[in-house]
Amino acid sequence: MASHRRPKQPNSAYATVLSATAVAAVAMSSQTASADQLPDPNKKGAQAQVDRLYEEATQATEKYNGAKERADTLQKEVADLQDTAARKQAGLNGLRAQLGAVATAQYRSGGIDPSVQLLLSSDPEAFLASAAGMERLTARQSQTLQQFLSQQRVLQQQQTLASVKLKELQESRTELSDKKELIQGKLAKAQRLLNTMTAEERASRAAEEERANRSSDRVDLGNQASASQRASAAFAAAKSRVGMPYVWGATGPSSFDCSGLTSWAFRQAGVSIPRTSQAQASAGTRINSMSDMRPGDLIIMRTDLSHVGFYAGNGQILHAPKPGAQVRYESIARSGMPFMWGVRF
Repeated sequence: MASHRRPKQPNSAYATVLSATAVAAVAMSSQTASADQLPDPNKKGAQAQVDRLYEEATQATEKYNGAKERADTLQKEVADLQDTAARKQAGLNGLRAQLGAVATAQYRSGGIDPSVQLLLSSDPEAFLASAAGMERLTARQSQTLQQFLSQQRVLQQQQTLASVKLKELQESRTELSDKKELIQGKLAKAQRLLNTMTAEERASRAAEEERANRSSDRVDLGNQASASQRASAAFAAAKSRVGMPYVWGATGPSSFDCSGLTSWAFRQAGVSIPRTSQAQASAGTRINSMSDMRPGDLIIMRTDLSHVGFYAGNGQILHAPKPGAQVRYESIARSGMPFMWGVRF
């Protein structure tokens, strides 16, 4: 059986800093927060409450990731629509200038002909209903007018659609802000709970987390073949990130959340997969049995599909597990998260 050796971390300060703080990238909350904002540690172990808050934060993170992906998509759609509308408007301005030149020429020659009035009418389509009016237009004028009307309709449609998308974008940004606030609130609450622990309790927790992070040095992955060439390449990319910190919403290359790690790794293999764990769960080929899993397959965890990692072989998962932890190997059976299914690309 082959044993995996973790590659040398590019910065040895990661482990020390993360172990000391237990919550990377989370600002310390006010020490004067009222007691009724925290669960009573005497009713339930503070350690268990912190773990639960971290779990809730990671679940909320995947919802945040989905909202951010929607906001990014809408932002691009709005920008494209606005760009198209601007180009259409420029085209209309050019056609309007042509029609104005015709009107000016006719005015100088003795007044604006009714057919030219059509070109400048506030309701040219109604004017077009008059066959007599159309007959008085030259073929060139008629073509210019038809082109103007066609582009005007397209512009109005583009502007309407852009307005709808812009409203959706504003709603999505509000949702994004709410989810971000929820995550930060849970992490801040976990930090306040950590602050209620004794120095000995915090040291014990940090040591336990450090042991879990360092277990990657000793993990036995077996010698099972990878699921596919691209899965093998993605898995190799993920392995190179062992020791990098979990940061919610992060997509690499120096920090990750769970789906950020998997999507980043597949990008390194030249494969584009969805951003969130829930979307990744619905992509590729589903593998329902753990016994059919191969290294490089994605493994979907939790009933709400809010966690994902790489199946590493021999009952191990390679993942970015939670705040305060690093990208690491871990026993699936001991992860505390139920296996749902695997996904093969």
